[in-house]
Amino acid sequence: MAIQHAVLALLAGGRSYGYELKGAFEEAVGPQWGPLNIGHLYQILERLSRDELVVAERQAQPVKPDRVVYEITAAGRAELDRWLAEPSPRSGGFRDDFFLKVTAAARSGSAATVRTVLGNQRGHLLRELRNLDGLRRKAADPVVGLLLAAAARHVEADLAFVDDAEAVLLADGGAGLGALAAGAPGTAASADRPGPARAAG
Repeated sequence: MAIQHAVLALLAGGRSYGYELKGAFEEAVGPQWGPLNIGHLYQILERLSRDELVVAERQAQPVKPDRVVYEITAAGRAELDRWLAEPSPRSGGFRDDFFLKVTAAARSGSAATVRTVLGNQRGHLLRELRNLDGLRRKAADPVVGLLLAAAARHVEADLAFVDDAEAVLLADGGAGLGALAAGAPGTAASADRPGPARAAG
């Protein structure tokens, strides 16, 4: 889990506690990641402690409840080094909600449906790209600027996929969509095609 290793990286710089780590993480990765849920962070810290990658020390405070301070262990530094030395595969593979939406639109056989799906996604991606560009211009931290630029490149790649889908699916006004719809399960055309014999009964 990437956040687990990001927490180890923060602790490699020195001892820290929950809310301080939350603030340091959000400052380090910038606004495109979104806020880190403090409850989730404490679950990560508990797991790291259980795996002996960090040690926890409870410190009494005069007014507030006790504070738990975390420190990375030698095993934690070794795990961080291992993670940093490995390439990062796509966490979700190539599974994507929009790809499934394009598939469903194409199988509908309707050029209008395909145009609507692709047009809506293009508009969303262009708005996201403008937002990322605005955030990147304001970013004072060069690493945050790099992360925002990387996010923008991902959006640009998604826009290129929308263009590709439009070129393939709406070629000749969407004439090829009928064949896709005819091949969809449950259609009359697919029912007429020869296939495995059904058992009687």
